Amino acid sequence: MTSTFEWPRGASTGDSLALEQWLAGHGWEIDPTVFMAGVSGPAVQVRRIGEAWRDGEAGLLILPGEVVQYDGARMRIAGPTVVPAS
Repeated sequence: MTSTFEWPRGASTGDSLALEQWLAGHGWEIDPTVFMAGVSGPAVQVRRIGEAWRDGEAGLLILPGEVVQYDGARMRIAGPTVVPAS
């Protein structure tokens, strides 16, 4: 079962807390050593929690407006949704 989270443009403190809870439910966390602010809002770097995390393991950078998917094994950025032309 795939779970998704939309990281909004101009994310608020409440959005950050919601992301932290969603990530924790899947064994991931926001990397506190990486912070990026941009005109569209903050970008966050996420990584696995605890023993699963090893120095050098690639995390995932989530940019404002991106949708993150967790498929039970890994986190990734969802591809764009294609809407059929009418």
